[in-house]
Amino acid sequence: MIRVLVIDDSLFIRTLLRDMLKDVPDIEVVGTAVNGVDALKKISTLDPDVITLDIEMPRMNGLEVLKALQELDRKPKVIMLSTLTSRHADVTYRALKLGADDFMFKPHDIQQVKRIELELVGKIRNAVTLPIFSGPRVSSTAEAEKIVVIGASAGGPHMLDILLSSFRPDIQAAVVVTQHMPVGFTASLAERLNRISPLHVKETENGDVLRNGTILISKAGFHTIVSRALGRNGRSQGSIVHSRAPPLHAVRPAVDKTFISAARVFGPNTVSALLSGMGNDGGEGTAAVKAAGGVTMVCTEEDCLVYGMARSALSRQCVDRVVPLKDLAREIMNAVARAGG
Repeated sequence: MIRVLVIDDSLFIRTLLRDMLKDVPDIEVVGTAVNGVDALKKISTLDPDVITLDIEMPRMNGLEVLKALQELDRKPKVIMLSTLTSRHADVTYRALKLGADDFMFKPHDIQQVKRIELELVGKIRNAVTLPIFSGPRVSSTAEAEKIVVIGASAGGPHMLDILLSSFRPDIQAAVVVTQHMPVGFTASLAERLNRISPLHVKETENGDVLRNGTILISKAGFHTIVSRALGRNGRSQGSIVHSRAPPLHAVRPAVDKTFISAARVFGPNTVSALLSGMGNDGGEGTAAVKAAGGVTMVCTEEDCLVYGMARSALSRQCVDRVVPLKDLAREIMNAVARAGG
Protein backbone atom coordinates (compact mmCIF):
# COMPACT_ATOMS: atom_id res chain seq x y z
CA MET A 1 0.00 0.00 0.00
CA ILE A 2 1.37 3.42 -1.02
CA ARG A 3 0.81 6.00 1.73
CA VAL A 4 0.05 9.50 0.39
CA LEU A 5 -0.13 12.87 2.15
CA VAL A 6 -1.89 15.69 0.25
CA ILE A 7 -0.51 19.20 0.96
CA ASP A 8 -2.36 22.26 -0.36
CA ASP A 9 -3.82 25.41 1.14
CA SER A 10 -6.91 25.05 -1.07
CA LEU A 11 -9.71 23.01 0.50
CA PHE A 12 -11.04 22.35 -3.02
CA ILE A 13 -7.75 20.83 -4.21
CA ARG A 14 -7.26 18.81 -1.00
CA THR A 15 -10.76 17.38 -1.28
CA LEU A 16 -10.44 16.77 -5.01
CA LEU A 17 -7.17 14.87 -4.76
CA ARG A 18 -8.34 12.85 -1.79
CA ASP A 19 -11.53 11.87 -3.61
CA MET A 20 -9.51 10.91 -6.70
CA LEU A 21 -7.39 8.48 -4.70
CA LYS A 22 -9.84 7.06 -2.18
CA ASP A 23 -10.89 4.06 -4.29
CA VAL A 24 -7.48 3.17 -5.74
CA PRO A 25 -6.72 -0.25 -4.21
CA ASP A 26 -2.96 0.17 -3.77
CA ILE A 27 -3.03 3.80 -2.54
CA GLU A 28 -4.08 5.14 0.88
CA VAL A 29 -4.44 8.86 1.62
CA VAL A 30 -3.16 8.99 5.19
CA GLY A 31 -3.88 12.70 5.68
CA THR A 32 -3.92 16.24 4.35
CA ALA A 33 -2.02 19.40 5.32
CA VAL A 34 -2.90 23.05 4.79
CA ASN A 35 0.60 24.58 4.63
CA GLY A 36 4.27 23.70 4.92
CA VAL A 37 4.43 23.89 8.71
CA ASP A 38 1.46 21.57 9.02
CA ALA A 39 3.00 19.32 6.36
CA LEU A 40 6.31 18.81 8.16
CA LYS A 41 4.53 17.85 11.37
CA LYS A 42 2.36 15.31 9.55
CA ILE A 43 5.25 13.90 7.53
CA SER A 44 7.04 13.07 10.79
CA THR A 45 3.98 11.43 12.36
CA LEU A 46 2.25 9.81 9.35
CA ASP A 47 5.39 8.63 7.49
CA PRO A 48 3.97 8.91 3.94
CA ASP A 49 5.66 7.28 0.95
CA VAL A 50 4.57 10.10 -1.38
CA ILE A 51 3.43 13.69 -0.85
CA THR A 52 1.67 15.95 -3.32
CA LEU A 53 3.03 19.42 -2.64
CA ASP A 54 1.58 22.79 -3.59
CA ILE A 55 4.06 25.52 -4.49
CA GLU A 56 2.32 28.58 -3.06
CA MET A 57 1.15 28.24 0.56
CA PRO A 58 1.04 30.55 3.59
CA ARG A 59 3.60 30.32 6.42
CA MET A 60 5.89 27.91 4.53
CA ASN A 61 5.78 27.40 0.75
CA GLY A 62 6.62 24.32 -1.27
CA LEU A 63 10.26 25.25 -1.90
CA GLU A 64 10.81 25.79 1.82
CA VAL A 65 9.31 22.36 2.53
CA LEU A 66 11.71 20.78 0.04
CA LYS A 67 14.67 22.42 1.75
CA ALA A 68 13.47 21.13 5.13
CA LEU A 69 13.02 17.60 3.74
CA GLN A 70 16.72 17.49 2.85
CA GLU A 71 17.46 17.21 6.58
CA LEU A 72 15.36 14.06 7.01
CA ASP A 73 16.88 10.57 6.99
CA ARG A 74 13.80 9.10 5.32
CA LYS A 75 12.27 11.43 2.76
CA PRO A 76 8.96 10.82 0.99
CA LYS A 77 8.78 11.06 -2.78
CA VAL A 78 7.49 14.49 -3.82
CA ILE A 79 5.09 15.37 -6.64
CA MET A 80 4.82 19.14 -7.11
CA LEU A 81 1.50 20.69 -8.13
CA SER A 82 1.92 23.56 -10.55
CA THR A 83 -0.29 26.01 -12.40
CA LEU A 84 0.21 27.01 -16.02
CA THR A 85 2.18 30.22 -15.56
CA SER A 86 5.70 31.15 -16.62
CA ARG A 87 6.57 31.92 -13.00
CA HIS A 88 5.41 28.50 -11.89
CA ALA A 89 7.46 26.93 -14.69
CA ASP A 90 10.58 28.50 -13.20
CA VAL A 91 9.62 27.51 -9.66
CA THR A 92 8.86 23.96 -10.75
CA TYR A 93 12.33 23.69 -12.27
CA ARG A 94 13.84 24.99 -9.02
CA ALA A 95 11.76 22.46 -7.08
CA LEU A 96 13.21 19.59 -9.10
CA LYS A 97 16.70 20.93 -8.43
CA LEU A 98 15.82 20.87 -4.70
CA GLY A 99 14.84 17.22 -4.84
CA ALA A 100 11.22 17.02 -6.01
CA ASP A 101 10.65 13.80 -7.93
CA ASP A 102 7.93 14.83 -10.38
CA PHE A 103 5.38 17.52 -11.16
CA MET A 104 1.89 17.79 -12.55
CA PHE A 105 -0.57 20.52 -13.38
CA LYS A 106 -3.49 21.42 -11.16
CA PRO A 107 -6.92 20.94 -12.77
CA HIS A 108 -8.48 24.30 -13.62
CA ASP A 109 -11.93 23.05 -14.60
CA ILE A 110 -14.12 20.06 -13.84
CA GLN A 111 -13.65 18.61 -17.35
CA GLN A 112 -9.99 17.95 -16.52
CA VAL A 113 -10.63 15.96 -13.38
CA LYS A 114 -10.80 12.44 -14.88
CA ARG A 115 -7.63 12.95 -16.91
CA ILE A 116 -5.81 14.39 -13.87
CA GLU A 117 -6.96 11.41 -11.79
CA LEU A 118 -5.36 8.85 -14.11
CA GLU A 119 -2.21 10.95 -14.41
CA LEU A 120 -1.93 11.38 -10.64
CA VAL A 121 -2.28 7.65 -9.96
CA GLY A 122 0.37 6.89 -12.58
CA LYS A 123 2.77 9.44 -11.14
CA ILE A 124 2.33 8.16 -7.57
CA ARG A 125 3.03 4.60 -8.66
CA ASN A 126 6.02 5.68 -10.76
CA ALA A 127 7.43 7.72 -7.88
CA VAL A 128 7.80 4.67 -5.65
CA THR A 129 8.85 2.15 -8.30
CA LEU A 130 11.20 3.96 -10.69
CA PRO A 131 14.77 4.08 -9.40
CA ILE A 132 17.04 7.08 -9.76
CA PHE A 133 19.79 6.17 -12.22
CA SER A 134 23.07 6.06 -10.30
CA GLY A 135 25.41 4.30 -12.71
CA PRO A 136 28.09 5.97 -14.83
CA ARG A 137 26.62 8.01 -17.67
CA VAL A 138 29.01 8.45 -20.58
CA SER A 139 27.98 11.04 -23.15
CA SER A 140 28.83 9.90 -26.67
CA THR A 141 30.58 12.26 -29.05
CA ALA A 142 29.69 10.09 -32.06
CA GLU A 143 27.38 11.85 -34.49
CA ALA A 144 24.22 9.82 -34.98
CA GLU A 145 23.58 7.97 -38.21
CA LYS A 146 20.21 6.74 -36.94
CA ILE A 147 17.39 8.47 -35.10
CA VAL A 148 14.50 7.50 -32.81
CA VAL A 149 11.60 9.96 -32.73
CA ILE A 150 8.92 9.67 -30.04
CA GLY A 151 5.66 11.62 -29.86
CA ALA A 152 3.25 12.05 -26.95
CA SER A 153 0.63 14.36 -25.51
CA ALA A 154 -1.91 13.84 -22.71
CA GLY A 155 -0.84 10.86 -20.61
CA GLY A 156 2.63 10.81 -22.14
CA PRO A 157 4.94 11.92 -19.29
CA HIS A 158 4.61 8.88 -17.04
CA MET A 159 4.93 6.62 -20.13
CA LEU A 160 8.17 8.43 -20.93
CA ASP A 161 9.38 7.59 -17.42
CA ILE A 162 9.02 3.88 -18.13
CA LEU A 163 10.27 4.00 -21.72
CA LEU A 164 13.32 6.20 -21.29
CA SER A 165 14.45 4.50 -18.09
CA SER A 166 14.48 1.19 -20.00
CA PHE A 167 16.80 2.17 -22.86
CA ARG A 168 20.28 0.70 -22.81
CA PRO A 169 23.10 3.26 -22.76
CA ASP A 170 24.74 1.72 -25.82
CA ILE A 171 21.91 2.67 -28.21
CA GLN A 172 23.42 3.61 -31.57
CA ALA A 173 21.01 6.42 -32.32
CA ALA A 174 19.96 9.86 -31.22
CA VAL A 175 16.53 10.11 -29.56
CA VAL A 176 14.20 13.10 -29.99
CA VAL A 177 11.03 13.26 -27.88
CA THR A 178 8.23 15.67 -28.76
CA GLN A 179 5.82 15.90 -25.82
CA HIS A 180 3.00 18.45 -25.93
CA MET A 181 3.54 20.65 -22.87
CA PRO A 182 3.05 24.31 -21.93
CA VAL A 183 5.87 26.78 -22.57
CA GLY A 184 8.46 26.73 -19.82
CA PHE A 185 7.84 23.21 -18.54
CA THR A 186 9.86 21.05 -20.95
CA ALA A 187 13.07 22.04 -19.14
CA SER A 188 11.59 20.55 -15.96
CA LEU A 189 10.53 17.43 -17.85
CA ALA A 190 14.07 16.97 -19.21
CA GLU A 191 15.56 17.58 -15.76
CA ARG A 192 13.59 14.81 -14.10
CA LEU A 193 13.92 12.34 -17.01
CA ASN A 194 17.68 12.82 -16.84
CA ARG A 195 17.58 11.38 -13.30
CA ILE A 196 15.97 8.10 -14.26
CA SER A 197 17.37 7.35 -17.72
CA PRO A 198 20.77 5.79 -18.35
CA LEU A 199 21.05 8.16 -21.33
CA HIS A 200 21.79 11.87 -21.05
CA VAL A 201 18.53 13.86 -21.36
CA LYS A 202 18.29 17.57 -22.13
CA GLU A 203 15.90 20.11 -23.59
CA THR A 204 16.60 20.99 -27.22
CA GLU A 205 18.63 24.04 -28.12
CA ASN A 206 18.83 25.56 -31.58
CA GLY A 207 21.80 23.96 -33.35
CA ASP A 208 22.07 20.84 -31.16
CA VAL A 209 24.04 18.13 -32.95
CA LEU A 210 22.36 14.72 -32.88
CA ARG A 211 24.63 12.24 -31.11
CA ASN A 212 24.30 8.58 -30.19
CA GLY A 213 22.92 7.95 -26.73
CA THR A 214 21.53 11.45 -26.17
CA ILE A 215 17.82 12.15 -25.63
CA LEU A 216 16.55 15.58 -26.64
CA ILE A 217 13.18 16.86 -25.35
CA SER A 218 11.57 19.30 -27.80
CA LYS A 219 11.44 22.76 -26.27
CA ALA A 220 7.88 24.02 -25.85
CA GLY A 221 7.02 27.05 -27.97
CA PHE A 222 9.09 25.90 -30.97
CA HIS A 223 8.72 23.21 -33.59
CA THR A 224 11.70 20.84 -33.41
CA ILE A 225 12.97 20.41 -36.96
CA VAL A 226 15.60 17.77 -37.74
CA SER A 227 18.03 19.20 -40.28
CA ARG A 228 21.21 18.19 -42.06
CA ALA A 229 24.21 20.47 -41.57
CA LEU A 230 27.87 20.44 -42.47
CA GLY A 231 30.05 19.77 -39.44
CA ARG A 232 33.45 21.22 -38.62
CA ASN A 233 35.15 18.18 -40.09
CA GLY A 234 33.36 18.68 -43.39
CA ARG A 235 31.04 15.72 -42.80
CA SER A 236 27.27 15.90 -42.91
CA GLN A 237 25.56 15.66 -39.50
CA GLY A 238 22.06 15.80 -38.11
CA SER A 239 21.12 18.84 -36.05
CA ILE A 240 18.15 20.58 -34.46
CA VAL A 241 16.56 23.77 -35.78
CA HIS A 242 13.95 25.58 -33.71
CA SER A 243 11.11 26.97 -35.80
CA ARG A 244 8.51 29.58 -34.83
CA ALA A 245 6.28 28.57 -37.73
CA PRO A 246 2.57 28.68 -36.84
CA PRO A 247 1.22 25.90 -34.62
CA LEU A 248 0.19 22.67 -36.33
CA HIS A 249 -2.82 20.81 -34.91
CA ALA A 250 -3.01 23.81 -32.53
CA VAL A 251 0.31 22.83 -30.90
CA ARG A 252 3.94 23.89 -31.06
CA PRO A 253 6.00 21.73 -30.99
CA ALA A 254 4.07 19.38 -33.27
CA VAL A 255 5.03 15.72 -33.49
CA ASP A 256 4.36 15.72 -37.24
CA LYS A 257 6.96 18.44 -37.81
CA THR A 258 9.64 16.42 -36.02
CA PHE A 259 8.75 13.06 -37.55
CA ILE A 260 8.52 14.38 -41.12
CA SER A 261 11.81 16.25 -40.92
CA ALA A 262 13.56 13.27 -39.30
CA ALA A 263 12.36 10.96 -42.07
CA ARG A 264 13.58 13.42 -44.68
CA VAL A 265 17.09 13.50 -43.19
CA PHE A 266 17.55 9.93 -41.89
CA GLY A 267 15.29 7.97 -44.27
CA PRO A 268 15.33 4.23 -43.52
CA ASN A 269 17.48 4.87 -40.44
CA THR A 270 14.45 6.38 -38.67
CA VAL A 271 12.42 4.62 -35.96
CA SER A 272 9.24 6.28 -34.70
CA ALA A 273 6.93 5.58 -31.75
CA LEU A 274 3.69 7.22 -30.66
CA LEU A 275 2.54 7.11 -27.03
CA SER A 276 -0.63 8.47 -25.42
CA GLY A 277 -2.19 11.63 -26.81
CA MET A 278 -5.39 13.15 -28.13
CA GLY A 279 -5.93 14.54 -31.61
CA ASN A 280 -4.28 13.70 -34.93
CA ASP A 281 -0.74 14.92 -34.39
CA GLY A 282 1.74 12.20 -35.32
CA GLY A 283 -0.35 10.40 -37.92
CA GLU A 284 1.06 12.18 -40.95
CA GLY A 285 4.55 12.04 -39.48
CA THR A 286 4.33 8.29 -38.93
CA ALA A 287 3.25 7.88 -42.56
CA ALA A 288 6.31 9.92 -43.63
CA VAL A 289 8.63 7.66 -41.62
CA LYS A 290 7.04 4.57 -43.19
CA ALA A 291 7.31 6.04 -46.69
CA ALA A 292 11.00 6.75 -46.11
CA GLY A 293 11.64 3.09 -45.26
CA GLY A 294 11.80 3.56 -41.51
CA VAL A 295 10.18 1.47 -38.75
CA THR A 296 6.98 2.73 -37.14
CA MET A 297 5.40 1.76 -33.81
CA VAL A 298 2.54 2.81 -31.58
CA CYS A 299 1.82 1.78 -28.00
CA THR A 300 -1.11 -0.52 -27.21
CA GLU A 301 -4.38 1.22 -26.39
CA GLU A 302 -4.66 -0.24 -22.88
CA ASP A 303 -1.39 1.50 -21.93
CA CYS A 304 -2.57 4.92 -23.12
CA LEU A 305 -4.71 7.50 -21.37
CA VAL A 306 -5.88 8.80 -24.78
CA TYR A 307 -5.48 6.92 -28.07
CA GLY A 308 -6.12 9.68 -30.61
CA MET A 309 -2.55 10.12 -31.89
CA ALA A 310 -1.88 6.41 -32.23
CA ARG A 311 -5.26 5.86 -33.86
CA SER A 312 -4.47 8.61 -36.37
CA ALA A 313 -1.38 6.66 -37.46
CA LEU A 314 -3.21 3.32 -37.47
CA SER A 315 -5.94 4.77 -39.70
CA ARG A 316 -3.26 5.54 -42.31
CA GLN A 317 -2.15 1.88 -42.32
CA CYS A 318 1.46 2.92 -41.81
CA VAL A 319 2.20 1.27 -38.44
CA ASP A 320 4.55 -1.70 -38.42
CA ARG A 321 4.01 -2.75 -34.80
CA VAL A 322 1.59 -2.15 -31.93
CA VAL A 323 3.68 -2.73 -28.81
CA PRO A 324 2.92 -2.90 -25.05
CA LEU A 325 4.69 -0.15 -23.13
CA LYS A 326 6.72 -2.66 -21.11
CA ASP A 327 8.25 -4.02 -24.35
CA LEU A 328 8.61 -0.78 -26.27
CA ALA A 329 12.21 0.08 -25.31
CA ARG A 330 13.38 -3.38 -26.34
CA GLU A 331 11.50 -3.21 -29.64
CA ILE A 332 12.96 0.21 -30.42
CA MET A 333 16.49 -0.97 -29.59
CA ASN A 334 16.06 -3.99 -31.86
CA ALA A 335 14.71 -1.83 -34.67
CA VAL A 336 17.66 0.54 -34.34
CA ALA A 337 20.08 -2.38 -34.54
CA ARG A 338 18.45 -3.60 -37.77
CA ALA A 339 17.85 -0.19 -39.38
CA GLY A 340 19.71 0.43 -42.62
CA GLY A 341 20.83 -3.16 -42.79
